[in-house]
Amino acid sequence: MSDQILIRNYIADVATSPLAAFADLAPWAITIRAHEVVAVILDELDAGYRISDNVAVHETASIEPGVVLKGPTVIGPSCFITSGAYVRDGCWLGERCTLGPGTELKSSFLFSGTKLAHFNFVGDSVLGAGVNLEAGAIIANIRNERDNPAILIVLDGTRIRTGVDKFGALVGDGVRIGANAVVAPGALLKPGMTVPRLGLLDMGSHIAAV
Repeated sequence: MSDQILIRNYIADVATSPLAAFADLAPWAITIRAHEVVAVILDELDAGYRISDNVAVHETASIEPGVVLKGPTVIGPSCFITSGAYVRDGCWLGERCTLGPGTELKSSFLFSGTKLAHFNFVGDSVLGAGVNLEAGAIIANIRNERDNPAILIVLDGTRIRTGVDKFGALVGDGVRIGANAVVAPGALLKPGMTVPRLGLLDMGSHIAAV
């Protein structure tokens, strides 16, 4: 595996984050172990969190009625989660993250200031700081259009077998994803990249499943 795919090359603050111990893993190795990784983070939280049923919510976070949080989950300081959001299967949100109405987050990690506006799905992904998804944008996590859904990635002409059937994207700091855009499984979005509204980003569309 190329060192270029390590999350430290896409997310500046990883070395000082709760994910520091996992920074030398490929992103799909982190998301496939989301339950384990978030459980480790839960064990190391400070006293500023309220913890119940493996769900930790910082005392400065705001959670509206009608939100579903399934553990293990950590909601960081000053996060805002609106009614109708659904968080499941091992998630960590850093400071000042926002999940809008109708948003689903599954087995994913969000760094500070990242916003999923509303009606978004993000599955099995790692999103850097200051990422913004406009309404309806999707980061898909499985290739159900193929008989073999194994996620393959091409980087600089090299095929990389992830060994997993579910992986969404590694999204660098400051990425912008426009309304109703779709990011197909196995994507690597460099810091500052923009995906246009109604766009399709499919880095593996030319790779036959094997």
